[in-house]
Amino acid sequence: MGFINLVRKNFFTVLVTVFFLLSFIADLALAHHPFGMGESSGLSALQALFSGIGHPLLGPDHLLFMLGIAFVGLKRTKKWVVPLLAVGLGGSAFAQLQPLPDLLVPWAEALVSLSLAVEGLIVLNIFSKYWLLPMFAFHGYLLGSTIVGAESTPLVGYFSGLFLAQGFLLLLVTAGSQKVIKMFDVNRRNLFAGIWIGIGIAFSWVALIP
Repeated sequence: MGFINLVRKNFFTVLVTVFFLLSFIADLALAHHPFGMGESSGLSALQALFSGIGHPLLGPDHLLFMLGIAFVGLKRTKKWVVPLLAVGLGGSAFAQLQPLPDLLVPWAEALVSLSLAVEGLIVLNIFSKYWLLPMFAFHGYLLGSTIVGAESTPLVGYFSGLFLAQGFLLLLVTAGSQKVIKMFDVNRRNLFAGIWIGIGIAFSWVALIP
């Protein structure tokens, strides 16, 4: 209980620490697959599963977007998990039918990073919470784009990994959303929103600069 209380009192510090740690790890990921797995067409079912689990966690923009949901202050959290997970996996499935052209990859990554700025605007009550749905779908699309062309076995493994990783994180952040809101006053939430907007813009800029 002491450790849990410590994390609650220093939630933002923990969040920033995790962000920088995962940013460093993400730089070591090869070909958009964790642990240097190589091309998606050569993945085994187990490798694809680990890749599906690791990709949302090793991508700082994906991870921060899901963690930021905790600050949105969702009510009736159980009714948010299934729709968010569904649109995310739906976006990944759509990527298999309509792959992302290589020319548009930097722009797509920039838009995904800008979703953090959108999330900040949601926290500021400038945008509706329902903006989370299309943003999460777009995250799913980009995650699905990394395994386009794979055989059915690694494809199932990868989608299973995405389901497990994103489902776990969504359950965690939505269940704790109201507690997070109670822990942080309006000024601190506004500060968080400003930082999130700044991170989103910075990530987008980096994605577009060679």
